[in-house]
Amino acid sequence: MFKNIVFMGTPNFAVPVLKSLYQYGYPVNVVYSQPPKKSFRGQKINKSAVHKMTENLSLNLRIPDNLKNNKKEYNFLKSLNPDLVIVVAYGHIIPKEYLELSKNGFINIHASLLPKWRGAAPIQRSIMNLDQTTGISIMKITEKLDAGPIMFQEKINIEKNMNAEDLSSKISELSSKLILDCIEKIEEGQANFIEQDESNVTYAKKINKEESKIDWNQDANNILSKINGLYPNPGACFSFMSERYKILKASLSDLEGEAGTVLDNNLTVACKNKSIQINEIQRQGKNKQNVREFLLGSKIKKGGILN
Repeated sequence: MFKNIVFMGTPNFAVPVLKSLYQYGYPVNVVYSQPPKKSFRGQKINKSAVHKMTENLSLNLRIPDNLKNNKKEYNFLKSLNPDLVIVVAYGHIIPKEYLELSKNGFINIHASLLPKWRGAAPIQRSIMNLDQTTGISIMKITEKLDAGPIMFQEKINIEKNMNAEDLSSKISELSSKLILDCIEKIEEGQANFIEQDESNVTYAKKINKEESKIDWNQDANNILSKINGLYPNPGACFSFMSERYKILKASLSDLEGEAGTVLDNNLTVACKNKSIQINEIQRQGKNKQNVREFLLGSKIKKGGILN
């Protein structure tokens, strides 16, 4: 068994993998995560999910601002001489010179069937693109983003009305099991890495906040996919009387009308084709509410026009 493993990860998505390595006795000697960030108003320091889990497991933690031109971290990792580095949504670019410091390379878990959806937001993009399937790719990190050779892939169906949080959880939990088999194969020298087909590359660029705005002139299916793909953050939103509203959950409806019009007293909104029934909503600066609670005190009524 390897005696020296380094783990790099930051969000909730990475936590099940770290826990799995710990529970199955793999020697995670050091964990890297992004440093804590101040809240919007600067009153609170927020540690990453991996940071918190690392403290709970009493593992060694390092939280550099970045790795590029960071001689301190380079020399530390070099002195550690790890058998393997496992990366799950770390959020920092790993410089080329670091990739030579691990005896068996840097292994990354990516939430798509590469070479499709390379980049920062593969889960969100797959839902927003109305894909029916996605998956997990376990691959070796190279200098080019998400372009390294693949040792394992697993296909996952995107279930009807599944949102990004649901899909992320499903992929993360499955990854926490699959990585154990991959480590075993690497230890035994049986890992087979296959180069990606560059002709089939697509990119999942980082979500821009401007994308959260709902265009009611789109088809209902496309709007629903945006709502699901951007849940819980940044969320798909619209404006009404200069206030911003985030739609958290919705479903398709066969009602039709002029795009952006509230068609009934249940907050069904017309789209270019058919409509969506809003089920859960959040007014700016307020707590989320189911639609019945929301409508009790809302100015949005049947016949209203949403921007």
